Amino acid sequence: MGLVGPGFVGAHHIDAVRRLGFVDVVAIAASSDASARRKADALGVPRAYGSFEALIADPDVHVVHNTTPNYLHVPVILAALGRGKHVISDKPLAITAADARMLLDAATRAGVVHAVTFNYRGNPLVQQAREMIAAGELGPVHFVHGAYLQDWLLEATDFSWRLEPDKGGESSAVGDIGSHWCDLAQHVTGQRIVEVLADLTTVVETRLKPSAASVDAFARSGDAAREPVQVRSEDLATILLRFDGGAKGTVSIGQVCAGHKNGLWFEANGRRASLRWEQEKQNELWIGRRDAANSVLAKDPSLLAPGARRYAHLPGGHQEGWADAFCNVMRDIYGVIAAGHGPGGAHPPAFATFEDGYHSACIVDAILDSHRRGAVWTRVGEAVTA
Repeated sequence: MGLVGPGFVGAHHIDAVRRLGFVDVVAIAASSDASARRKADALGVPRAYGSFEALIADPDVHVVHNTTPNYLHVPVILAALGRGKHVISDKPLAITAADARMLLDAATRAGVVHAVTFNYRGNPLVQQAREMIAAGELGPVHFVHGAYLQDWLLEATDFSWRLEPDKGGESSAVGDIGSHWCDLAQHVTGQRIVEVLADLTTVVETRLKPSAASVDAFARSGDAAREPVQVRSEDLATILLRFDGGAKGTVSIGQVCAGHKNGLWFEANGRRASLRWEQEKQNELWIGRRDAANSVLAKDPSLLAPGARRYAHLPGGHQEGWADAFCNVMRDIYGVIAAGHGPGGAHPPAFATFEDGYHSACIVDAILDSHRRGAVWTRVGEAVTA
């Protein structure tokens, strides 16, 4: 493995891969030789490169992990595909659906394994919910709803490259965390989002950008030198959804909601039962019924469906968390790579492909288009020029 972009999430990519036990982390690439060397030394990685091109050219790198800012995804991924390397990219795959489609087509032509890290798929109770819905335990699902709320951008002094359209894309909150919620809802229910109606808001319209070149996600900058910047991308969103299986839905997305740190939750309502999962209580799955007592299923391998059991690695009562789910995603992806299977074959459920990344980008584009046209129903994919 070689990693390009050793920031906040990059370190978790390395940790997750090392936990697999059969993958060597051999190289890191950053924006300069000095920066790469510092990160490599801190993370115990032997080789450091000041450019992604140099890392990708290393013959000992078989899999390239891309955790760069969004605007660099296209050049990094195309360079890796050009060398015939497998690619694991952080989401979003690209900042527009057209670019995401281009990357999907390039990966298909290259014949390599390609993946996007929608990491919440790796939680055992997410897989349990998916198994229960697929088995018909809820009956036909008619309503899917939830939220993903954070507060790390609440103050005017909070700033990130994600707010700059040339680096993060036209969408901020929806592209960053809303994409996670949409993927999770589709993955669990087995229904795809096909129409959206969106109302987007910029609550903090003027932010004070620090003079430091970069501020890590969730970090507070102590730099006193700041420049006022007008923000155009959304930090709050309300979205109505229609799914191809007939379900309707709604989701609230916000990064300016005080007290919410990583408040991701979803609920699916069927004709027989309901399910709700909350990321901040991720070892519990709420099951709601009309004619019987509601219940909470605690994460316990002995109580999970066979397809979900393989994602739980500790006995009941032993809590598993965000990093464990992330490792589960890597285990699914590297299992396919190690087995020598091509990209077109069957893959485990926590493994999201570039096709999933492309569909996610289509949803974000449709949400932006819906808002731009005055909050009207917009079909996913219609605004995309492939």
